[in-house]
Amino acid sequence: MDSSSTRRQNTRRKLFAAAVTLIAEQGFSSTTVDEIAERAGVAKGTVYYNFASKTDLFEELLRHGMELLTGSLRAAAEEAAERGGGRSGALDSMIRAELDFVARHPSLAQLYVAELWRTNRAWQPTLTRVRQQAVEVIESALREAGAEGDPVSESDIPLTASAVFGMVLVAALDWRSFQPERSMDEVHATLSRLLQGRPSAVVR
Repeated sequence: MDSSSTRRQNTRRKLFAAAVTLIAEQGFSSTTVDEIAERAGVAKGTVYYNFASKTDLFEELLRHGMELLTGSLRAAAEEAAERGGGRSGALDSMIRAELDFVARHPSLAQLYVAELWRTNRAWQPTLTRVRQQAVEVIESALREAGAEGDPVSESDIPLTASAVFGMVLVAALDWRSFQPERSMDEVHATLSRLLQGRPSAVVR
């Protein structure tokens, strides 16, 4: 990767960090490009050099964030598969990965949840698509576990994967907002028991 590409990626990361903080604090409509540029420590023209508009910046921010989460879920599932943990191991690892993502990017996770079910936003199709990519990682892990002899009903896998993804995301945000005194290990153990303590009600 050449130096110009590296500089541009670094600039985009700074703009993403500035935008996610400001929008989480005061909302999309109230946040201006000038404020984003000032918070990022760049000229206003730099924002428009990298993004066509504030809407484009926010859409790319949400896409980038969800791709990071998808990558974390995929890595967790692959590590669990290498250990031979089956469905339980894969779910346990992905729960941890999702909790860790929210702990590291709480404002981004809050924005994602706030925007996901809105239907009048320009970025809604992009958000729907990247959400599905994340859910498909969980679906794939469940199917692979079934192929290894852990019985999973094919018809229930999409709903199960969506439920796991959504439950952990919302529970993680609740933890960070209302029960921050709890450790990640404690929250992980609780969610893991909840999901894996009743497998027949979820995936059979």
